[in-house]
Amino acid sequence: MLSGPRLILRAIERDDLPRYVQWMNDPEVKRHLLPLPPFNFDDEIEWYESQRKDPSALNLAVVLKADNRHIGSVSLNHIDRQSQKAELGIVIGEKAEWYKGYGTEAIRLMVAYGFFTLNLHRIYLIVDADHTAAIRCYQRCGFKEEGRLRQNIYRQGRFEDQLVMGILKPEYREEMNTDYVR
Repeated sequence: MLSGPRLILRAIERDDLPRYVQWMNDPEVKRHLLPLPPFNFDDEIEWYESQRKDPSALNLAVVLKADNRHIGSVSLNHIDRQSQKAELGIVIGEKAEWYKGYGTEAIRLMVAYGFFTLNLHRIYLIVDADHTAAIRCYQRCGFKEEGRLRQNIYRQGRFEDQLVMGILKPEYREEMNTDYVR
């Protein structure tokens, strides 16, 4: 479990799965995620069981400290211990909690964990080029744009660009993370 000023990141529990089904079937929530077919509870159980056994993935529930409410998830995927890198993923599924800084706090907690506990050197992500709110959030967390993947994803009848962003452990600014776990 990781703890920040307003959030706790904890293991995903079976009781969390109905919320994931709801979020992954909401077009607004999944707009900037990989294109996914409609999810049902059996699909979510299958994902839950497989991710728990995958040593290259760390998926954590994002929970509000104030009321212990599960609002999303954050992950490190494709963890490569030899090259000391991983891909960050995040979703705040509760739309009422968007634009409140919870994504930024969850990312900072996960990045600190990746660098100081998992001893990663690089954490990267791929984001839709038109998702300006997410890009600003990643920049606040220290991520830098590394490149553009032109027409990399097909959504809603058209190809869209995506950006590759990353942060290196030496770039990681200590003053940004005084409230976070090391």
